[in-house]
Amino acid sequence: MAGPIQQEMETLLTEAFAPTRLEVINDSAMHRGHSGDDGSGESHFTVVIEAEAFTGVNRVMRQRMVNKALGDIPGERVHALAIKASAPGETA
Repeated sequence: MAGPIQQEMETLLTEAFAPTRLEVINDSAMHRGHSGDDGSGESHFTVVIEAEAFTGVNRVMRQRMVNKALGDIPGERVHALAIKASAPGETA
């Protein structure tokens, strides 16, 4: 079951991009006891997102777009966030 931060991330990304594919993967268990593990079980995530909004946009700008949509979550409420953003028909 998704935790509250994961659910919030899914909602924010859906509202911002209307993605054709969205996976918010909680990687926190793999980092238990490591730097950035705050014990919440929601410290490390991978986002796989495919959306029209990324068409013609380079990788760095895509990551900035995702981070902006997530507000204070990356870097403040989540220690680590890997982003794999693509446009429809591309490979992330």
